[in-house]
Amino acid sequence: MSKVKEVDDEFEAILENLEPNEKELINGKPYYYHQGFWIAEFLFRSTISAQRNFVAHEDDIILASCPKSGTTWLKALVFSIVNRTRFAPTDSPLLKVNPHDLVPFLESPSRIFEKIVFDQPRLFSTHMPHQLLSLSIKTSDSKIVYISRNPMDQFISYWFYTCKFPNDPNAEPVDLEDFFDKFCRGIHNSGPFWDHVLGYWKASLERPHKILFLKYEELKKDIGFNIKRLAKFLGFPFSEEEERRGVVEEISTLCSFEKMKNFDVNKNGHWTLGISNSLFFRKGEVGDWKNFLTPSMVERMEKLLQEKFGEHNLTFELPDL
Repeated sequence: MSKVKEVDDEFEAILENLEPNEKELINGKPYYYHQGFWIAEFLFRSTISAQRNFVAHEDDIILASCPKSGTTWLKALVFSIVNRTRFAPTDSPLLKVNPHDLVPFLESPSRIFEKIVFDQPRLFSTHMPHQLLSLSIKTSDSKIVYISRNPMDQFISYWFYTCKFPNDPNAEPVDLEDFFDKFCRGIHNSGPFWDHVLGYWKASLERPHKILFLKYEELKKDIGFNIKRLAKFLGFPFSEEEERRGVVEEISTLCSFEKMKNFDVNKNGHWTLGISNSLFFRKGEVGDWKNFLTPSMVERMEKLLQEKFGEHNLTFELPDL
């Protein structure tokens, strides 16, 4: 039996056995609860396939995140760091190619990564929880970089993205309060947010040589330090001569939000799945949640933060909270 047939059969078996409370609609699209997490229907088969069949190389680099947590930025940074001897900033593929096409998702339905001839090391990304990663990734010497973001900003960014996905001008508006309630109950792609973040947080504490846990807010605060931190963790440290030449600053500038947002490919191009690249660039700010969340929403989120993360010594920067 082929691997595709096995995945299809497993998918059908899972659907048949789902309980009523393990199915939800978000913006009119089906989501299913599987192995402790919610997965969008259009990603379900490919997620199962990636979990079952992906074989990691020892020098692979996997960039992981919840959706809308700084994924695009992290892809640009890591691609630039590991390929800096191949491409000068003035000749970077980022000038003409969206970061999501340079660092493909493991669970992409198009299986685009199977069509790419990679240089070494191979770069992949995923929104899959740590608990759902293939055994090969977990047991190999491949590196994982996880980027997290405070849940209030992540939620607002994800809400805006969901409102516009998949570029359907006739789509119904996504009610903020309903979307927020579902988010708090863990019902969103790759959710619950809390379990997704904690999975990688705990794994990074257990295996700090394998998993680097980053925070979006810390990158914004000191990008130079964190570029060097990333490079060292991945095995591509900057030499003193590179630092003197300003290579770190060049990468920081090339990958900055304003710079990438204004590249023609990101203003007018489309990603592999037909999504406008411009959807990946909204504001990139810390604290934008203050413009949208009501006091009662903030109070509910505060309680969840303490309840879910308090005992794990995990905190997020929340300006003016």
